[in-house]
This record gives sequence, structure tokens and C-alpha cells, in this order.
Amino acid sequence: MNDDVDRIMAVMSAAFDPVFGEAWNRRQVEDALAFGTCHYALVDPAGVPFVDGGNAAGFFMSRTGYEEEELLLLAVDPQYRRRGLGRSLLDTLRTGASGRGARRLLLEMRRGNPAESLYRGFGFYSIGERREYYRTPGGERLDAVTFACDIS
Repeated sequence: MNDDVDRIMAVMSAAFDPVFGEAWNRRQVEDALAFGTCHYALVDPAGVPFVDGGNAAGFFMSRTGYEEEELLLLAVDPQYRRRGLGRSLLDTLRTGASGRGARRLLLEMRRGNPAESLYRGFGFYSIGERREYYRTPGGERLDAVTFACDIS
């Protein structure tokens, strides 16, 4: 699993703009994955499940709860964007979450995140917001928006 954490960290480093402070550090990723309720998947540049010997181009991490699965992180390396990898990761998430008994997916992101169009196109809809929830490394406060997607 250490190799997969390395791959997750590499994609996250390339994908998340440090201005927003959204990337997790290695310890956060390792701690989350140590719990049996967290899941992840990696895809290669073609959008298929990653196998050793190539480059990981994207990943997601999620957490299972009672009849829900929360998408914690989803990232695609910028050089592989606009190829359907995000959609492929969401399809994998939905299939796995459904198999774990989830009836809906949840996610939270900062308002204005360009990934919103991906999520809305997949069937996510807004269910709430948290005013000034996030704080950037520069101290700016940003709203969070919570989304859900029914899967059953």
C-alpha cells in the first residue's frame, strides 16, 4: 500500500492548487486509509484501474458510513484532464459504494471549485452550504457546498 500512497501523493501534488490548501499531507492519507471504512482507487492515463508498472493519473478516496459514502478526495493529474478520468473514478466509486450498501454519495467542496461541473454532470445536487468554512493558507475564508448523489 505504501506505493499506492506515493502515487496518491504524486497526483494530489500535481492536481491541487496550493492557493486553496486543499491537498492532504501524507500522514492524513495514511491515517484515513488505516481505517476499514476508507477506500480508494487509482486509474492510469487511459482511465482504467491502475496496475503496477505505469503512471497513476488519478485517484479517489472515500469513507463509508451507514447507507452513505462520502467522497473525501478526487484528483486527476492536470496533464490527463478532459479525458473522462474523473467520470471513470466516479463510476468506480458508485459501483463500490453500492456494493458496500450505500444508497447515496456525499461530497463537500469549496464554492467555485471547477470540478463542480463534473459532479453535477454525474448527478450530484446541492443539499447545503457552510459559510466561510474553509480557510486558505493566506487566511481567506471560503464557503463550502455539500452535494449528494442518489445511487439506489
